[in-house]
Amino acid sequence: MLYKVWRESKYLLPVFVLPGIALISFYFLGYWSFFAGVFAFGLIPSLEFFLKGNTVNLTEDEEKVVRKQFYYDLLLYILVPIQYALLGIYLWRITQFPITWYEFIGLTWAMSLGCGVLGINVAHELGHRSKPFEQFLSKSLLLTSLYMHFFIEHNRGHHKNIATPLDPATSRLNEPVYSFFFRSVKDGWMSAWYLESHRLQKTNQNFWNPLHNQMLRFQLIQLTFCVLIFVGFGWLGLLGFVLSAIGGFLLLETVNYIEHYGLLRREISPGRFEKVKPHHSWNSNHELGRILLFELTRHSDHHYNSGRKYQILRHFEKAPQMPSGYPGMMLLALFPPLWFRVMNPLVELHNAAVTDDYRSSLEPVLAGE
Repeated sequence: MLYKVWRESKYLLPVFVLPGIALISFYFLGYWSFFAGVFAFGLIPSLEFFLKGNTVNLTEDEEKVVRKQFYYDLLLYILVPIQYALLGIYLWRITQFPITWYEFIGLTWAMSLGCGVLGINVAHELGHRSKPFEQFLSKSLLLTSLYMHFFIEHNRGHHKNIATPLDPATSRLNEPVYSFFFRSVKDGWMSAWYLESHRLQKTNQNFWNPLHNQMLRFQLIQLTFCVLIFVGFGWLGLLGFVLSAIGGFLLLETVNYIEHYGLLRREISPGRFEKVKPHHSWNSNHELGRILLFELTRHSDHHYNSGRKYQILRHFEKAPQMPSGYPGMMLLALFPPLWFRVMNPLVELHNAAVTDDYRSSLEPVLAGE
């Protein structure tokens, strides 16, 4: 009974705790402005350093029940108005009250966490859904980080090209996170234009018509949103919003960096790669990060079957495991020499194990030739 209560109630934490943490920064100001950032990248990594990961999966019967429960969808829907409310409070706070430069930095850091965790992360989950209403909510959340093209590139590009040189969001071995930022942001945006152009050509639709071209429409919506913020809150409000949006999508790109670092799919023939398997994504079972990020850290199963809802994602024994939770690994990635020292040996061990498994699978075939 307690297990069932915990299974259903634990996802209330990101719905109430994360916005509450941001509001503490917004309300108290002073050094409290940095409370949200310290909570996300100080307290959580420290706790996950001592807490072990949980590898328990739902049973088949439990999964059948949990998959259909509307409650888990409702939690995501609620976060859309919450995210916009946080943005409104942030803009009001930085423009209607006298604040210091360091308070502006602290509040903007808190808002960027909202954009990355409550915005893009939840948008990512909803963007994989088939209902138009849920896809609309996904795009609405991406708007708060000026990253609406992610809806196209992630679903039609990244999931197809993950762990290959064709994917901008797959980090290469020995690639520092800072050069990855530039490459992934630039190439991801260009890839979205290419994917949408290709779709329009196949359907004989007009590239220059915003009613047909989603990328054109996304740019117009984002520009209009920025204009509205400027009209309502002036240059300072616009500056704060743009900086928060940049912080939000850089959080996303940091997550992209750690999720696929150094992992590659075998190339079967020029331009053709093996199917995506659980071992093509780094996993983390540290439960605190899993809960606060709506199971994003069980990334191996998400790429193995992108249609699986967050509440039923599974642990796989052969999926490579990161030594800590996402917040701690994101911090580590900001220090490339330390990141390479920790992760490169793990990449080598994993790739060697995958190669051995592949050779073993070929032995019966070769023996029969």
